[in-house]
Amino acid sequence: MSSSGPPSGDTTTSTPRWTLIGPGLVVAATGVGAADLVATLIGGSKFGYGLLWCVVVGCVLKVVLVEGAGRYSLASGKTIYEGWSSLGRWTTWYFAPYIVIWGFVYGAAAMAGTGLSLRSLFPVLSVTTWGIVSGLIGLALVWVGRYNLFEKICAALVGLMFVTMVGAALLTLPNVPELLAGLVPIVPDGGLVNVLSLTGGVGGTITLAAYGYWIREKGWTRPEHMRLMRIDNTVAYVVTGLFVLATLVVGAELLYSAQIAVATGDEGLLDLSEVLADRYGTWAGKVFLVGFWAAAMSSLIGVWNGVSMMFADFVGHARGLAEDAPERMIGGTYYRLYILWLTFPPMIMLFLGEPVWLILAYGVLGAFFMPFLSVTLLWILNSDRVPREWRNKLWSNLLMVLCALTFAALAANEVWEAITDL
Repeated sequence: MSSSGPPSGDTTTSTPRWTLIGPGLVVAATGVGAADLVATLIGGSKFGYGLLWCVVVGCVLKVVLVEGAGRYSLASGKTIYEGWSSLGRWTTWYFAPYIVIWGFVYGAAAMAGTGLSLRSLFPVLSVTTWGIVSGLIGLALVWVGRYNLFEKICAALVGLMFVTMVGAALLTLPNVPELLAGLVPIVPDGGLVNVLSLTGGVGGTITLAAYGYWIREKGWTRPEHMRLMRIDNTVAYVVTGLFVLATLVVGAELLYSAQIAVATGDEGLLDLSEVLADRYGTWAGKVFLVGFWAAAMSSLIGVWNGVSMMFADFVGHARGLAEDAPERMIGGTYYRLYILWLTFPPMIMLFLGEPVWLILAYGVLGAFFMPFLSVTLLWILNSDRVPREWRNKLWSNLLMVLCALTFAALAANEVWEAITDL
């Protein structure tokens, strides 16, 4: 599926290893969006540092799942969708409606998130108009399918996210002894939902499965790249963990200590920018809004690129096209078709609001993706679909079972909330 030429991550080259880090940072940047930041802020504002251990557990779980997806791709030479399809038609019955409905609703949410931050920074245009502009920019950036350019843009956005949030955390002068005490696994009274949300929300859902496509575009295509892939994945989630930790520190020090509540949804980040502006000056609020925009924009372009590759692979496989068929490639027909689906139809929701039935379907299908990914990886990586040396070891199986149980509990909670909100 790669159109990026010869492998650029060959371990036989003399290029320093740190210069090859990339796809993991892309998947982490894509996965940590505005909604994850708000969930972390709310956790910190309610329980202080009491849920810090959830950040650590969440990062470990995502490292395990992303490593599993990457290991399957490198060991088998196949994409994750080809692995799913080998388990039976039931995977297609789930994935087909999921990727279509998810893309429509996510497209609107991503554009609204970027529009909200840009409206606060530059009030000359409305949230809807800024959202549409962001969607069109995202389309332009990924339309041709140049992975190297896409990776550099993601790295720049991650830099903005990291500097602004870590800077905000340092401004609040974190309480180190209390921070370390938060590593003790304790579920506060009334905090189970927050525990599940924070553990499950560290770094992505469907974009985790896109990792196998991104490492192909990077040129990592053989088992020889396995060690490099694991280093890349680990480094990426260490960065993600520090970023989410900084968000928790801000929630604990700035909001919990002063008993300040923030709104749910992206508006919670606007509330925080106002708190920062009131306490440290207008500049602090503006700088934070830039980080908010970077988090939202990195998620937008990551999905526009990565999930579009998954869709192209899905349709090409369903049509029986060869693996190297142009339609299944990044930049191919189905890749671009899904980018258009993510960009233009969701604009209707920006103007008309969100239909209840669509949001319910989105919530239900989306809630089951992480359990779906955990269970299918467990199945695939313990079978002859991969060479014996690359199958799961005991620790991998134990952690993937923990992933499946954690995300199943979170799914049940999300479905229940979706139904009760009707």
